[in-house]
Amino acid sequence: MAKAIDPQQSMAALFGSRVRRLRTAAGLTQAELGSMTHVVSTRITQIERASGARPTQELAQALDTALVADDLLVDLWPYVYREAFPDWAQAFMTLSARARAIRQYVAHVVPGLLQTEPYARALLSVGRTLKSKEQLEERLSARMVRQDRLRGTDRPELWVILDEAVLRRPVGGPDVMRDQLAHLLAAAEEPHITVQVLPFAHGEHDALGGSLTVLDLPDGTEVG
Repeated sequence: MAKAIDPQQSMAALFGSRVRRLRTAAGLTQAELGSMTHVVSTRITQIERASGARPTQELAQALDTALVADDLLVDLWPYVYREAFPDWAQAFMTLSARARAIRQYVAHVVPGLLQTEPYARALLSVGRTLKSKEQLEERLSARMVRQDRLRGTDRPELWVILDEAVLRRPVGGPDVMRDQLAHLLAAAEEPHITVQVLPFAHGEHDALGGSLTVLDLPDGTEVG
């Protein structure tokens, strides 16, 4: 019998222990649960042991449904995925989730809140930071979920200034970039979203070479 992990070690360990407890109570093997959620049994093993990539939101939902968890796993998932990031990133994501307004200048790529899934996948596939397909899907799912904030009832005002280079760089190829540009145009039509472009002709400016995000919080403070 596999050694049980301590659920107090991390949120991933807590999630895994709950999956294992629910699966055992349902009389399911890891292979059976994997079949129900369309993953291999070793993926269930990874989740229960809190090893490997963390589950995507889609997998968390599938597990919740298969195990009749009454949204327990779905509710735990945001804390699990945030844990994959450094402390400073976790803190920033927590503040972003509360912000009344988000103001950004971006120099190189479309900001995460306005990325299409194919564009985001192309960016996340660059380099060697993510070591497996599972980690790529985990990070992609996390990025897409953050966009839900723009569609919620407590949605923030979003003001984005794109350097012209962002529009000129064909990330993911022509088709992906065409869809991304169309997505930006559609987003700019939303009353709570402003998208502007800083042209090359503007020349030098204070934020040249870098990007900047400022969050306006409910208590009136600004964080950047």
